[in-house]
Amino acid sequence: MKIAMVGSGYVGLVSGACFADFGHDVVCIDKDQGKIDRLHAGVMPIYEPGLDALVDTNVKAGRLSFTTDLGEGIAGADAIFIAVGTPSRRGDGHADLTFVYEVAREVGEKLNNDAVVVTKSTVPVGTGDEVERIIRETGTQHKFAVVSNPEFLREGAAIGDFKRPDRIVIGAEDAFGREVMREVYRPLFLNESPILFTSRRSSELIKYAANAFLATKITFINEMADLCEKVGANVQDVSRGIGMDGRIGSKFLHAGPGYGGSCFPKDTLALLKTAEDYDSPVRIVEAVVKTNDTRKRAMGRKVVDALGGFEQARGKKAALLGLTFKPNTDDMRDSPAIAVAQTLMDAGVAVAAYDPEGMEQARPLLPGVTMCDNAYDAIAGADVVVIVTEWDAFRALDFRRVKELAKAPVLVDLRNIYKPDDMAAAGFTYVSVGRS
Repeated sequence: MKIAMVGSGYVGLVSGACFADFGHDVVCIDKDQGKIDRLHAGVMPIYEPGLDALVDTNVKAGRLSFTTDLGEGIAGADAIFIAVGTPSRRGDGHADLTFVYEVAREVGEKLNNDAVVVTKSTVPVGTGDEVERIIRETGTQHKFAVVSNPEFLREGAAIGDFKRPDRIVIGAEDAFGREVMREVYRPLFLNESPILFTSRRSSELIKYAANAFLATKITFINEMADLCEKVGANVQDVSRGIGMDGRIGSKFLHAGPGYGGSCFPKDTLALLKTAEDYDSPVRIVEAVVKTNDTRKRAMGRKVVDALGGFEQARGKKAALLGLTFKPNTDDMRDSPAIAVAQTLMDAGVAVAAYDPEGMEQARPLLPGVTMCDNAYDAIAGADVVVIVTEWDAFRALDFRRVKELAKAPVLVDLRNIYKPDDMAAAGFTYVSVGRS
């Protein structure tokens, strides 16, 4: 089949490359000429493990190509995926659908054959109805169907998630849309990946509901971590104990500085606005959003406390290890590191930082932070070392060297990657999350 992927960002490029690897003929389309030029040169616009090799293989095989011309890209396509950004709209938190609707209108105007138009972007309930109306309004004479097919890709593990998915959700209103999508995903039938066909609106809501639930699990265990610190319990034991319950599950029960990234923050906000529009409050999600926002600053105050409190912290130096919202990505969107760094700087603390992949993205977001070439450069002269993101590179630090370089042997581990007993034996004052 021929597939057109409109939008060559994280979702579009990963999905397009994986579809091409299945044997489909894929064209990735983007209005950003610079991005397309870089892709032609083999330069990825994002960091995702294995993506550069996957793209290179399929470009050389002739199954994957790139263009800025939407009309050329969708010509003859059986399925046209809309995979453009839907950021939170300034002022009200609604998902900004400007790009989705622009693409829908241009697709309708340039459609030259029967095709299925697929919303891959994360969009609020009812967006597919509006996309269908916009395309129909262009007066196209070709048969088309609008389908919802949300993505469930984890940054850092996106290729594996696409090729071995937990489920494939397809929201279609007619047989034409269902049959084309069944053929698009036919290669995954061999893996027996479950495909759930639903109504279009159910499919749109599934993505938001899933992300809101996962955000709730993260926020819940973070609150349990705070309680553990008060009562003298160990949040990791609590997490294991409840995670062994099959009704709960162990995933997303790791205490830390709060969630961030491209999905959870904007999707929970968008769900709140949808619920508000339909006069159906989602109080749990409201609490999750508020609690997560306050937690990030609270983690900054945790570091200040390790420096002796606000009066003692001024003039001291903190080394932040990890800036991205999670490891194996360069994504800085809503990263807890931003709030932690800002809280420290507000307290008069000088901040130096290092991240294996996120430095370029972090610089404009943290202009007051000194960016270093490696972890040990950041640690040099620091009164406290803070692990913010659990990159593998930070899991086996040379603590003899750390003690030599740092001004004081104080480690605040916001990801609990080290054991308190080991750190005590190494001569460190050690502060973690949800553990005494």
